[in-house]
Amino acid sequence: MFDIAWMAWTPATVLFYVAILAALVTLTVLAIRAPEVERVGILRIPTTRGDRLFVTLLGTAFIHLAFLALFGADTIATLPIRDGVEISRLWIGSLISLVYGAAVFRFV
Repeated sequence: MFDIAWMAWTPATVLFYVAILAALVTLTVLAIRAPEVERVGILRIPTTRGDRLFVTLLGTAFIHLAFLALFGADTIATLPIRDGVEISRLWIGSLISLVYGAAVFRFV
């Protein structure tokens, strides 16, 4: 019925979607247990947790696209696990995105 063969379900992609799900679940639980209070960060714009999550997800998408355009997703290492787990350059983009997300949630 649905053909998802075109999807690139790599371990990095799965981890990315699991992280988004975890963030949404965490923000939902926080919204229930501790109601949101707008905060003014370095941009001097009042933001909520949801605003910061949106900015983080949007920025992460741009970081990944820029990283792919500049460096590609070639394999940089192969781990000796089972048939060999390949680690691509995109993991570096994911780490940059993680640092970016932490900075947004801390300072914006």
